[in-house]
Amino acid sequence: MSTSMRVMELVHFGDADTAFAARDLPRPAPGPGQVLVRVLATSVNPLDLQTRRGDYRDEVALPAVIGNDVSGVVVGTGPGADDFRPGDEVWYLAPVFAGQGTYAEFHVVDQALVARKPERLSHVEAAGLALVGVTAWEALVERAGVKAGERVLVHGGAGGVGSAAIQVAHALGAEVVTTARAKDHEFVTGLGADTVIDFSAGDYVPQVRELGGVNVVLDTVGRDTLTRSPEVLADRGRVVSIVDTPEPQNLLAAWGVNATYHFLFVSPGRAKLDALSRLIDRGELRPDIGAVLPLADIAQAHTLLEGGSVGEGRRRPRGKIAIAVGPELG
Repeated sequence: MSTSMRVMELVHFGDADTAFAARDLPRPAPGPGQVLVRVLATSVNPLDLQTRRGDYRDEVALPAVIGNDVSGVVVGTGPGADDFRPGDEVWYLAPVFAGQGTYAEFHVVDQALVARKPERLSHVEAAGLALVGVTAWEALVERAGVKAGERVLVHGGAGGVGSAAIQVAHALGAEVVTTARAKDHEFVTGLGADTVIDFSAGDYVPQVRELGGVNVVLDTVGRDTLTRSPEVLADRGRVVSIVDTPEPQNLLAAWGVNATYHFLFVSPGRAKLDALSRLIDRGELRPDIGAVLPLADIAQAHTLLEGGSVGEGRRRPRGKIAIAVGPELG
């Protein structure tokens, strides 16, 4: 049996077409409490683009294997890793900026971060949902504490985190308001959005105010969202932002509505995945996969996610861009 694995390694910060190289590296071995997973699928996320560009160069020593979504099969276990056995189909969100990433044929991870893959999902679908689903759950449940009957505004509802957040908020019994381009209105309504606002057609604030404001704002887009959130918040409203916004933000108006702000850098965990699995099993959460590319085409996947074109004029699809790393089982 081969002791090596193929990876797509980040060798330069910068443009996608020169950033990656195919390499053969030694296959990792699981340590105490760890499992070795044969990666069958991963995906690309905006975090990957930022990492490749060099936004987090202080956190990433080149050359590096990046990526965080995994769906695959356990092929080995370390001492004390008794929760899983070889052959178990699993999915998880790998720790960010900690160890080898997931653009690889094999990956080692602490078993506490791993969950059994929902039977209703293929490996490609599971890999496309791991990071965005965990982010949406942590934002709305663990940070904002969304309750049934509350009104939630999801900025960027057609995006990866946004589309997952609409479904999670709807499953929690919230009234969901979202912003999206006109061409995506039918899509986000199908996910459970009650009101859709075309953010490209004018100011969203008056339209949200006409509804009576919102209890929670989820910011997935940045720009002036933090500054303007108090204009749409009900008293004691909550704002959760997943965007690293370097520009100063004047939040004086937040005092007037007793607002609470949360800034979220997602953290992995089995409990969150199990919660998502329950929603998936009930048909309340589904992934939106827009394209599937092989691992060797990771540079093209980055280009598509950035809105560029590849091949025969192919442009960014709606939904997640998944990466097929190996043949699916079952």
